[in-house]
Amino acid sequence: MDKRQDNIDATAVTPAKPKEDAKQARLRAREEQERQKLLLLETTVSDLDSTSFGYISPTLTSVPARNWVDIKDVDNAKDQLVWIRGRINDVRGKGAMAFIILRQQYESLQCIVDSRQEMVSKDMVKWSASLSMESIVDVFGKVVVPDVPVASTTAKCELQVHKIFCVSKATPTMPFLIRDANNTDDEEACKNPSIIKVNQDTRLDNRPLDLRATLNLAIFKIQSEICQQFRNFLIKRQFIEIHSPKLLGGTSEGGCNVFKLKYFDNDACLAQSPQLYKQLAVVGDFRRVFEIGPVFRAENSNTHRHLCEFVGLDMEMEFKDSYMEVVDMIDEMLKSIFEGVTKQCRDEMEIFGKLQPSVEPLKWLEQTPRLRFTEAVEMLRGTELASEIPEDISSYDFSTEQEKRLGRLVREKYNTDYYIVYEYPLNARPFYTMPLERDGMMFTHSYDFFMRGEEILSGAQRIHNPELLLRRAKECGIDPNTISSYIEAFKMGVSPHAGCGIGLERVAMLLLGTGNIRRTSLFPRDPRRLTP
Repeated sequence: MDKRQDNIDATAVTPAKPKEDAKQARLRAREEQERQKLLLLETTVSDLDSTSFGYISPTLTSVPARNWVDIKDVDNAKDQLVWIRGRINDVRGKGAMAFIILRQQYESLQCIVDSRQEMVSKDMVKWSASLSMESIVDVFGKVVVPDVPVASTTAKCELQVHKIFCVSKATPTMPFLIRDANNTDDEEACKNPSIIKVNQDTRLDNRPLDLRATLNLAIFKIQSEICQQFRNFLIKRQFIEIHSPKLLGGTSEGGCNVFKLKYFDNDACLAQSPQLYKQLAVVGDFRRVFEIGPVFRAENSNTHRHLCEFVGLDMEMEFKDSYMEVVDMIDEMLKSIFEGVTKQCRDEMEIFGKLQPSVEPLKWLEQTPRLRFTEAVEMLRGTELASEIPEDISSYDFSTEQEKRLGRLVREKYNTDYYIVYEYPLNARPFYTMPLERDGMMFTHSYDFFMRGEEILSGAQRIHNPELLLRRAKECGIDPNTISSYIEAFKMGVSPHAGCGIGLERVAMLLLGTGNIRRTSLFPRDPRRLTP
């Protein structure tokens, strides 16, 4: 071979080696940067004193006592060094700084991680900016008043961060954002394409996340207050709280819409109300009783106001002269609840008003309108729904549409969303309801209470005569053997009594105007949903 050719070939090959080495070096450097970045992002700490940031080790079981402050109180801690724990509502990096919006239920606070501060490194800023939203962090820093007020937070002050540790890391891919879950469901908002809507099934499939929304926190704080007002009102009036069984032999109240199950070798069902046991407590001379507990209804109703399991607020009491004494008590109780919730949940009601501006506050009067069933029927006969009402109303009850129309009529006439209808037809009420003959027709000592044109409460005077009770059971096609212990109890003697059952979720729905009972049920159970 020609030596000159060898030299040419050698010369051509030799320069490629440095180029290849440089490329490999850059690749290795990039890989090392990625590794270091990964190590940074996965920084785990087990000593909060010697480090400034990182994920708290799961093996860290105790730390020295820290000076904790809630966000709602942070404006009273100006120039103090404090610890705050909260969820990351939003985070963004900007140059040498990271901005974190920390959230505690309704409250929010801006935290600044600034590498220009002596105690903050660039790595700490990078790490802070990498945190996923909804993660829970512990932040230590100085409370300061910003030069420019932060419009997007409830706190006027902000926190200059010295240390930040992640207590619980949230997945970076959430089904939806909390700010989107707070968007209103009203008709006008639905027409706005810029407003992101989270549909009901997505909410309920991810209910623990959905419950973090400000709107939902407000709903369930208000719902809790409804229970508290109910309990306090009745205890002040010498009522005794009871807890009745939910596993029953036979059928609850003799009804057919029950969930049936096996109780060892016997047939049983879940209670569709504590009705029978409330009455048995009155037979036992408890005189006045109430209960807050679960109610089960095996009704295949996929409506905005029905659930298969809900919380019942039930009460029962003796009366002296007229069952209207009980109606008066219930009426006073509900108005006390409305007033108590409005007073005790002022912040929550204000939040709800801002997030649901199209919903008007509930209106009620000092003197609640009371309509006989026949009066309500006549009001409806004067509307476009007249053709739906039969001439013979002995077995008639209002449809959902008719109830809503009646609600609008009452609002127009009395300027109230809250009213009472009483004396329903005998054939439209349960077998244990006290009969009443009026104008040649059989009615009952019964009553329903309404809010915004929807029933929230049903009640009546109960039959306390065992012979009449047995006769009515047979007339309603109920096998007396299935309720024999109930009927036998009245042979021991019992005072005239009446009561009611209230649906907690429905009251909350109508008080707040959420439009769907699933919004006011913590983990709703309807014919299509049994999880989570």
